This record gives sequence, structure tokens and C-alpha cells, in this order.
Amino acid sequence: MRFVITKRFAEAYRSLPETLRKKANKALRLLVENPRHPSLRLKKIQGAGGIWEARVDKACRMTLEIHSDYFLLRNIGKHDETLGEP
Repeated sequence: MRFVITKRFAEAYRSLPETLRKKANKALRLLVENPRHPSLRLKKIQGAGGIWEARVDKACRMTLEIHSDYFLLRNIGKHDETLGEP
């Protein structure tokens, strides 16, 4: 699977501190290798259509759509802010 990155995700990712970007990179690698990896806690967001959330760390989430041959990365950042605008 490959990634398609929205402008919003790219901007949010660039604004993350370096330590959080490293954690995000690890989460993205795990997403490709094994989307069901327990540390990702990948699940659909209730009431948001086909948008999913994955855990980067305790306070950080990323949102995405899962398509047949790619992941569309939508947003990344603090838990409540990111899930408020998936």
C-alpha cells in the first residue's frame, strides 16, 4: 500500500516537534506493514463515514481513509483537535 497525503496532513506533520514526527514515522511504517498492529489501535471514527483514526502516541492521532491500494492521510495532531476535524 502507498500513501496519498492531503495538504492539511503535510502541513500538520511539518508543524509537529521532531520527537513526535519520529513517532508518526514509526506509526506510518506499522500501518503499511500491519494495519492491525496493537499499538496503532486503528478504528473507524463513529459518524465520520469512511474515516479511520490511528494512534501515534497517548496524545496524538492521525486520521486516514483506507482505499483498495492506498491510504489517504487526512490529518495528524493532538487527539481532540485531530478527531474534531478528521
